[in-house]
Amino acid sequence: MNPVTRKVLFVCSRNRRRSLTAEKLFADVPGWQVRSAGTAEGARIKVTTGLTGWADDIVAMEKRHKEILRERFPEALAGKSCCCLFIPDDFEFMDAGLVSLLREKMRDHFPELE
Repeated sequence: MNPVTRKVLFVCSRNRRRSLTAEKLFADVPGWQVRSAGTAEGARIKVTTGLTGWADDIVAMEKRHKEILRERFPEALAGKSCCCLFIPDDFEFMDAGLVSLLREKMRDHFPELE
């Protein structure tokens, strides 16, 4: 079993479609531990200081998610990688188009996924 080398937090609005799909999709990457959360009040799992502090890398689905994180959790994000995939809320959970887009855009930020 590979030791965890990277902890990745995926963030969208409600943690029901995009970030949850990303969590399921990348859960089996060797050396990765993944979680997901949402920025909205009604999120399935709401992003917290603890989750942002836990992560080595934070992946936001939209620019506004990244801005919200930087506003709410500046200390927890200090020195961390926080990227944006620019994926709009146009997909259902595990939608084939979303899965394809996530794989493509994640390779841009994490070349080891090739």
